[in-house]
Amino acid sequence: MNSGDVVEIVPQDIAVGEGELADLRGRLERTRWPDRETVEDWSQGIPLDYVVDLCRYWARDYDWRRCESALNGLGSHRARLTGDGPEPLWVHFLHVRSPHPDALPLVLTHGWPGSIVEFLKVVGPLSDPVAHGGDARDAFHVVCPALPGYGFSDKPVRNGWSVERIARAWAQLMSGLGYGRYGAQGGDWGSVVTIAIGLQDPQHCAGIHLNMAIARPSPEDLADLSESEKSALESLAHYDRRDSGYSKQQSTRPQTLGYGLVDSPAGQLAWIVEKFWSWMDCDGHPENVVSRDELIDNVMLYWLPGAGASSGRLYWESFGNPNMDPVGLPTGISVFPREIFRVSRRFAERRFTDLRFFNEPTAGGHFAAFEQPGLFVDDVRAFFRTVR
Repeated sequence: MNSGDVVEIVPQDIAVGEGELADLRGRLERTRWPDRETVEDWSQGIPLDYVVDLCRYWARDYDWRRCESALNGLGSHRARLTGDGPEPLWVHFLHVRSPHPDALPLVLTHGWPGSIVEFLKVVGPLSDPVAHGGDARDAFHVVCPALPGYGFSDKPVRNGWSVERIARAWAQLMSGLGYGRYGAQGGDWGSVVTIAIGLQDPQHCAGIHLNMAIARPSPEDLADLSESEKSALESLAHYDRRDSGYSKQQSTRPQTLGYGLVDSPAGQLAWIVEKFWSWMDCDGHPENVVSRDELIDNVMLYWLPGAGASSGRLYWESFGNPNMDPVGLPTGISVFPREIFRVSRRFAERRFTDLRFFNEPTAGGHFAAFEQPGLFVDDVRAFFRTVR
């Protein structure tokens, strides 16, 4: 890759019109609600009373300008990228340069139903560790791009924006920013994109850190499972039985789903917040871990750009055929206790042949940087010390 692969990079603040916010409030006030669930828990989905309360807060008390200002304050940019495809796409990203000149560039990639909002609590400690009680030797120049079809990135108008193509685009972005050597980190789809970067750009990517590593056990592993491995596979079986319907819909008919999500903010919120309840280490309620403002900040990055269908299309592009090639790049893995699939060290070592860091933090789930920013930062720093 070279800087010529990036057509253009421009600073561009997010600026949502007042009319869009007024339309949102009006839609929330006019929501047509479904019947109440017939159980006293979340087993049929996110409870009506909670969604009504959350949407009332969203309509009457939530302040989008606070979030907008925070994102713009971290260096809001757009880049015109191709990912080696026939047509370019404008991608929105945050770019926070460290005050420390020897900082390692680091691209952080989110997944679904997350966004760049997930990283707001870790950008400061990663980019300026001294200001947060750390060591200047752990500093990063931080780049947080929004996946194509997510947030304020443009929506692909043709198919082909798979995780592999996104990885090529991220390599173009880092090159265009002048970073000849960089690290990559991700969870959920961000993990798959990050693995693809490690496979495609080992000449420039120094190492990858994952908080949802994808690795399959061998038949020998399955014949001799540890108790923790049994527990992890039971969790994955529960996900397949009770928690994966969203992925089936988004990987097969994202367009059909999109009509409801783009028209109803309550529907978009419920579709997303249920997964935060299910996948976070939150003791039964998402607001035990993140605030309702943070939950809605994340939902806004789907509602404002109308990204219900376009975000789901990544499943249509890439969910059914994951690349399971071995990865030889230096790798770090953090397995948070409430992750959907908790890979064991021996499962991981079969695929990631230069596994330099493996840790199982004591708290946290699928949205690690959002839920446990301190533990997340500690692990990212610890791994990248091995490749600086």
